[in-house]
This record gives sequence, C-alpha cells and structure tokens, in this order.
Amino acid sequence: MRSKHNFKQRNRYVQGLRLFKDTLPTKVKKIISKKGDIYAKTLDNWKYLVGEELFKNCYPKSFKNNNLKGKYLNIMVKHGHEVDLEYSKNIIVDKINTFFGYKVVSTIKLKTFDEIIYEEKDNNKKNMDVTKKKFSKKIISIKNKNIKDSLLKLNKAMK
Repeated sequence: MRSKHNFKQRNRYVQGLRLFKDTLPTKVKKIISKKGDIYAKTLDNWKYLVGEELFKNCYPKSFKNNNLKGKYLNIMVKHGHEVDLEYSKNIIVDKINTFFGYKVVSTIKLKTFDEIIYEEKDNNKKNMDVTKKKFSKKIISIKNKNIKDSLLKLNKAMK
C-alpha cells in the first residue's frame, strides 16, 4: 500500500496498516497538539468539573496562553450567574488541574452572554402554512402510492 499524495507524511512504502497519526494532515496535527486535546477533555468532563448548577449556566470557551500570567480559561456565563462562578473559581481551577495531573490552568476569565429565546413570528408561521398547503396539493396529485405516502409523512413531520 502506498501513501496518499495529499498526506505527505511518508515517502516510502508501507506494509499492512498505517498508524492513525500518519493519516492526519499536518495542520490538524498542529491544532490537536497545541490545545485540542485539553479543550476536548475539558468539554467532555465539564459537568463533573463544575457541578450540576454551574453546568447549566456556563461553558468553557477557550484556553489562552499569556506569558505573564500563564494559561487561563475563558468561560462563558449566563447573565446573572456571574457571582456563583466567581465564588467557585479557585475550586474549578483546582479540579481541572487535579483532573489532568499537572497545572493546566492558572486563572479563569469570565465573559457574560444573554440567553436568547427565539420566538416565532406569526407572519412567518402563516407563510409556512401556505407553502405546506401548496406542497400537499401537489403531493396528492402524485400517482405512485408509496412515494405519495412517504411525502405526506414528511410534510406532516415538518409541521
């Protein structure tokens, strides 16, 4: 088996299976090696690291590296729950560092966001009903029963 042209990882022939790390493009390897692994593990275990109440109100945004202060974690917090997270900053830093086994994070920075609730407008809903009626009229005119039934089911699911 010869290595693919776009990978440019190996220039010689390979017998058998290739290692997974050799099949990844070099740009993806750089992203994973820099901060992807730590960030991915933090996201996977976020509920364990911060607890149930804070899990509902915040999430990690990114890891940043500052030469003076060390590494810090940006956390997005719902507006109104900043105080809860502010009091538990040190506990979260300790839990993250003990989870990884070494000092991953030295500080935490908070950024707030407003919880946006999307409401459907009545005008948009009326337009959707008109288009669905239009499609249902066309679907009824189809002669093939199987296609007709499946399209009607699809149309009902969209409602």
